[in-house]
Amino acid sequence: MATFAKPENALKRAEELINVGQKQDALQALHGIITSKRYRAWQKTLERIMFKYVELCVDMRRGRFAKDGLIQYRIICQQVNISSLEEVIKHFMHLATEKAELARSHAQALEEALDFDDLEADRRPEDLMLSYVSGEKGKDRSDRELVTPWFKLLWETYRTVLEILRNNSKLEALYAMTAHRAFQFCKQYKRTTEFRRLCEIIRNHLANHNRYRDQRDRPDLSAPESLQLYLDTRFEQLKVATELQLWQEAFRSVEDIYGLMCMVKKTPKASFLVIYYAKLTKIFWISSSHIYHAFSWLKLFALQKGFNKNLSQKDLQLIASSVVLAALSVTPYDRSHGASHMELENQKERNLRVANLIGFIVDPRSESREVLSRSSLLSKLVSKGVMSCVTQEVRDLYHILEHEFSPLDLSSKVQPLLMKISKLGGKLSSASSVPEIQLSEYIPSLEKLATLRLLQQVSRVYQIMKIETLSGMIPFFDFSAVEKISVDAVKHNFISMKVDHRKGAVFFSSQGCESEGLRDHLSVFAESLSKARSMVFSPQKKALRPGETLMSLTEIVDKEHKRLLARKSIIEKRKEEQERQLLEMEREEESRRLKQQKITEEAERQRLAAEYAQRRNQRILKEIEERELEEAQQLLKEAGKRGKRKGKKPVIEGEKITKQTLMEMALNEQLKERQEMEKKLQKLAKTMDHLERAKREEAAPLVEAAFQRRLVEEKALHERFQQLEIEQSRLRHAGDLEKKRRLSRMMKDKEIFQQRVFSKREAEFNKLKKEREERINQIYHSRKLERESRRKMICYLKLEEERQKKLHVEEEAHQREEAERRKKEEAERRAKLDEIAQKQRQRERELEEKERQRREEVLRGTPSMPVRPSEAARPTKPMPVAANATTTPGKYVPRHLRERMAGGGAQAPPPSEPDRWGRQDDRPSDRWRQSAFGSGAPSRSNWSTSRRGER
Repeated sequence: MATFAKPENALKRAEELINVGQKQDALQALHGIITSKRYRAWQKTLERIMFKYVELCVDMRRGRFAKDGLIQYRIICQQVNISSLEEVIKHFMHLATEKAELARSHAQALEEALDFDDLEADRRPEDLMLSYVSGEKGKDRSDRELVTPWFKLLWETYRTVLEILRNNSKLEALYAMTAHRAFQFCKQYKRTTEFRRLCEIIRNHLANHNRYRDQRDRPDLSAPESLQLYLDTRFEQLKVATELQLWQEAFRSVEDIYGLMCMVKKTPKASFLVIYYAKLTKIFWISSSHIYHAFSWLKLFALQKGFNKNLSQKDLQLIASSVVLAALSVTPYDRSHGASHMELENQKERNLRVANLIGFIVDPRSESREVLSRSSLLSKLVSKGVMSCVTQEVRDLYHILEHEFSPLDLSSKVQPLLMKISKLGGKLSSASSVPEIQLSEYIPSLEKLATLRLLQQVSRVYQIMKIETLSGMIPFFDFSAVEKISVDAVKHNFISMKVDHRKGAVFFSSQGCESEGLRDHLSVFAESLSKARSMVFSPQKKALRPGETLMSLTEIVDKEHKRLLARKSIIEKRKEEQERQLLEMEREEESRRLKQQKITEEAERQRLAAEYAQRRNQRILKEIEERELEEAQQLLKEAGKRGKRKGKKPVIEGEKITKQTLMEMALNEQLKERQEMEKKLQKLAKTMDHLERAKREEAAPLVEAAFQRRLVEEKALHERFQQLEIEQSRLRHAGDLEKKRRLSRMMKDKEIFQQRVFSKREAEFNKLKKEREERINQIYHSRKLERESRRKMICYLKLEEERQKKLHVEEEAHQREEAERRKKEEAERRAKLDEIAQKQRQRERELEEKERQRREEVLRGTPSMPVRPSEAARPTKPMPVAANATTTPGKYVPRHLRERMAGGGAQAPPPSEPDRWGRQDDRPSDRWRQSAFGSGAPSRSNWSTSRRGER
């Protein structure tokens, strides 16, 4: 960044850069001058620089640069010339507004030109393509491209100015004007989002203003001018919020106004209060809070009647009619019926909050929902004389709906009055702060109220009524709407009715419990019937004998005695119960007293703690004041010393002066000293400039004469030195020729010696070269042999590895085949053994069957000798084997015997002998195995041994 000796140079440089089209460099140059610490003293040149700086920022749409520059300029001219900052800010806002308006007019002109470009076609092909691609119209697109950037800059300008002026007590009017212009910008261009942000910004500024009270240039809200400016800003915010129909933001603006009034504890003017309540009525009507709407109208009527002396009788009549109709629009039943405790508490808090906004003093310990109620509102209308100011139609309507009882002709009386009321209203005179009143907006609520009153009065007269009759009595709504209204009324316990659509009738009932009305009627009816019976059938009295009389008297005395005893016991029990209740009441009273005592002690302790904290704060404040007073005295003494030293009049010690005043005086004095010092420095710089210029003007001919003399001297010196150099060169050349002549006699000896040295060195070089070549050849052959052996070794290792892999693969394949073969042999061997065992078991079963048959035959025949078990197992006679194996189907014959029998017709071997040791299990014996498999078949031990060997 270039540095400039004076601000004027920077301004001139910036203008030159602007003329050649380098606005960015010009902006950077001016920004460097403004932010530099060398130029902290205000000058008129800095103001011109700021004007040029903000123009560049607006042209290039650099809002952040503008904000930074304005903050630095505020630091420069805050204590010296604050009006300069005001002029710069006004110029900045004027430029931004002008650019935005120019862009908007240019966009409108462009849109009009595009609309009439082709008179035969409705739309151009380019517009159709852009609308299909982007989904927006031509005007929206032109606004987005041309107008939106400048609107963003204008919005950023307003935000920047408000941020810079938020804590400046000397520019409060400019702050208020900026806020008003920002509100008008949001209102003119329907910028609802920016309006919400603007309200939040102003709200945060006020909150920070109250939070940080020790700032130096903080505005004082207790001053009437400052308070008036803040109230004007808030009321303008409220007006714009209602015009933009931002009702939530409007309600928050009302809360801001109320908070500002509570903060300064001052009531604004009546004209502002009229606007305040007029906007409140609109807000509450939009939010369907009819009770708050009516109370707001009541306060507005009181203000207009009490403070507006120029108000005409017609306008006052319209306002009073609005108050009464707003009160009648409130539903005649309490919506808190059946609500939970939490809902009631929320409603109570809401009523208290709104009552404070409206201006009614409400005790928070009482039920505030009873204060803001329809009944209290109607009583206030009568007590404050509102009914005497209304029109005759409104008075008649109030009397019919609130005091008369005419269920059959209620609608016929109300309907013409509503038609007349709907025609009332219009604009008020200029003396009224309310611009217009239209009573027709209350007609739907009044029709609903008339419907509710008619249903209430009909329910008191009739118990049942047809739906057609009831619909004919209510001409305002159809029966579906009447049914909805009645459902809401029944829900809030206003009326009690049932609708039976199958019977086409409506059933009404009283609000109280039916058993309460019939409880006494039944007892009275029973007593009357008893008296009538005794009168019709009189009892016959018989003459009693004396004995019977005594007996009856004795019984009567006993009964009376028992009754008295029972009564005495009942009285004792009642006394005990009463004493118990008294004890419980005393216990409860004692607990309540103790609880109240604890509450009182806690309140007393809190009061003592609060008093202690208050005394401590007062002591701290007193110490701070004493310390500040001591510092003020010290500063006073120092100021007196400085004043005496500088020849100024010292501050009178008897005057009442504070530390803040002394600090301001010291600061002002420092500023004055700095300004005087800067002025002296500027004057000294100007004097030095003139002196230096005079010196240079006087020294110019002298410097020229000295230069000419120096030229002559240097020329003579140059010629003398040149002549000396020529003479020395001639002497050196003569000496060199003499040396050459003297050394020319040794030329032959030198050449002989040179030839001898060259030949010797050449022989040595050739010898070393030959040795080097032989050594290189040896290294070459050795490395060649080494590479050859390495290649052979690598080839051998590769072939050996492939052979090992091949052997490994073959071995694995052989092992797999061997394992499969063994598995297959093992499976065949197991199958053979299973087959042999199965046949052996079959054979033994056949033998047992034959043995059983033989025994049965023996038992059926002659008795014989008992057979031993060992003999019973063996056959009595060897059975011959037929030549064909098919003759004995149940007997097992080995394969080689079957082949021999089938081939040569040889005899089958004799049957195997039974186990001589009487073995009864069905396991095949070793002899049978040898006969079945031949002599080569393994026995059981040999088989197990062979199995272990295989494993």
